[in-house]
Amino acid sequence: MRVIDTTDEMMSAFASGGFRLADWESYLEAAVPGAKEMCLDDLRECLDAGYSWDRDYLPVLNAVMQDPVKRAEAIATFHKLADDLDADIIGRFGRTVDADLILYLGLCSGAGWVTTVRGRTTILFGIEKIMELNWQGTETMTGLICHELGHVYQAQYGVLNRACETLPDQFLWQLFTEGIAMVFEQELVGDPEAYHQYGIAWKQWCCGHLELLKRSFFDDLSTMTHADQRYFGDWVSFEGYGDTGYYLGARFVRFLLQFDRFDSLIRYDLKTVRAGYERFLTIYQG
Repeated sequence: MRVIDTTDEMMSAFASGGFRLADWESYLEAAVPGAKEMCLDDLRECLDAGYSWDRDYLPVLNAVMQDPVKRAEAIATFHKLADDLDADIIGRFGRTVDADLILYLGLCSGAGWVTTVRGRTTILFGIEKIMELNWQGTETMTGLICHELGHVYQAQYGVLNRACETLPDQFLWQLFTEGIAMVFEQELVGDPEAYHQYGIAWKQWCCGHLELLKRSFFDDLSTMTHADQRYFGDWVSFEGYGDTGYYLGARFVRFLLQFDRFDSLIRYDLKTVRAGYERFLTIYQG
């Protein structure tokens, strides 16, 4: 793994203290060549969906410059954790992953984003989202980094990106892959009940409403779209709680692990995942 921190270049680009898109484009083109258009495309899609640049984006981006204490903590924690991960992954899974881990200033595309940049498997860690979500501490950033590495592990040794012809298939596959990444994270931190990003109240609510989550997700599959789905993202809400799909996905994968090995699960096809979820629905788990 290669660990790359672009925050020195980021600070140089924004020495005046305020965010300007033209300065960001110059910074990213130099610091992470090949990532600029992906971030801009993601921004355009979100703006087209009704998000506001002035309300939803600019305050988050400017906060990176305006809060040097939180920014410094995020940078220090990233290095503390990312620089020594190879041994942990090998110790638990017997092999490591090959990827670039890049700390950068994105356009609110996510705290962690597994993608390909110039032919390299890359995890983009958006410092602006990490700070917005208050994930700059050791426990929460450990969960974030390990989770994204779980996606890389599935991509490298199984299948992460599978062609799905319908939206129901896309959402079911997303639930499965997020569950794989959650379990990978839990195994690395040594706690099968770890949901470090989300807090005790969130976990307690999800645990007490697992059957509702299982059935609601299945019932929603035939009609939900990217604009109205309720399960993935800190900006969406299921009964007042965001990101419930991560809890549901982890419980689903833990269910599958009763019958198969982790390294077999990551090679599952969509038909097998669908059959597994239908079986998951029939088993009461209080």
